[in-house]
Amino acid sequence: MTTAKHLCLLGDATSPHVQRWAREMRQRGWRVSLVTARPAPVDGVDVRALRPVRRSLDWLLRVREARRHVANLSPDIVHAHYVTSYGYLAARCGQRPLVMTAWGSDLLVTPHRSPALRWLTGYTLRRADLITGDSASLVDAAQSYRPACPVEEIHWGVDLQRFQPTPWSQKPGLQLVSLRAWEPNYHIDTIVEAFALLRARLPADAPLRLHLLGGGSLEPALRAQVQRSGLQGCVLLHGRLDDAGMARVLGESRVSISVPGSDATSVAVLESMACGLPVVATRLQANAHWLDAQWLVEPRNAGALADQLQKLLTNDALAQATGERNAARIARDGDRAVQMDRMHALYQSLLNR
Repeated sequence: MTTAKHLCLLGDATSPHVQRWAREMRQRGWRVSLVTARPAPVDGVDVRALRPVRRSLDWLLRVREARRHVANLSPDIVHAHYVTSYGYLAARCGQRPLVMTAWGSDLLVTPHRSPALRWLTGYTLRRADLITGDSASLVDAAQSYRPACPVEEIHWGVDLQRFQPTPWSQKPGLQLVSLRAWEPNYHIDTIVEAFALLRARLPADAPLRLHLLGGGSLEPALRAQVQRSGLQGCVLLHGRLDDAGMARVLGESRVSISVPGSDATSVAVLESMACGLPVVATRLQANAHWLDAQWLVEPRNAGALADQLQKLLTNDALAQATGERNAARIARDGDRAVQMDRMHALYQSLLNR
């Protein structure tokens, strides 16, 4: 009997993306463990907890713990998710082969805050045997540090068995949805502001509703904004939902919104497209790869966002046709199984070098 190869992930155990990655690799025959500063149970995964990280400096102080856990687990491959935190820990562990996956802000924002952070990012990346990113912008950013290893574009993909279009005629009312976290980069306050503008433009009895999923540290501020704007009856703050909950809300909605200040390929955008929704998003390179330019807006522009939402909500044929094109694009290019098969093959090639 062949012993399963052991993949040790370093990442946020509470993240649905990390959980999905672990699940996909277990389905492909890997034994999976996870070293994390934010522990959560993950089915079939040996989770090892670090002390909590409350400030950036704490990552430098968790090296000894991470090194001890990885040495004790003795995996065949180490794979760190998020370069400027878990990637740094993995680089200091000395275990090879080492894979790093950039998520977005770790290469597009954080290194530009200071020369020291840029140096540390380069130090980390140059210790990898393989780097992946989910957009061309992330691949370019990683390559700018001149790592001595391949950089591959692997996106998270969509579970096409779970995220599927709902017949347009079955969608109740005029419902909008945002799947993005309630954190500063994602500009949820701009979405609420645009929604208030939209409600003022449409008839008072229009069945308008905004679903906010994701959860995050800005919840008190968002609740206060909703209250202040008189939107309590039509803005629903769901917080973080599982895949089934997200698919249900997407199935009821007519438009999805994603307007962060910086981003790589967004799973929220891909899942919305897979469900046959038009998506209004920020004018970023990663979004331009997936979405028609007419549905891209500048960050922090509530008026422009409201304009685009109004076009879609007042022209049902346009909204439906845009959603159908999005669903077809994901069916062709966005299947998670295909992306995870590619990643599995890359793991195998590292072991066979």
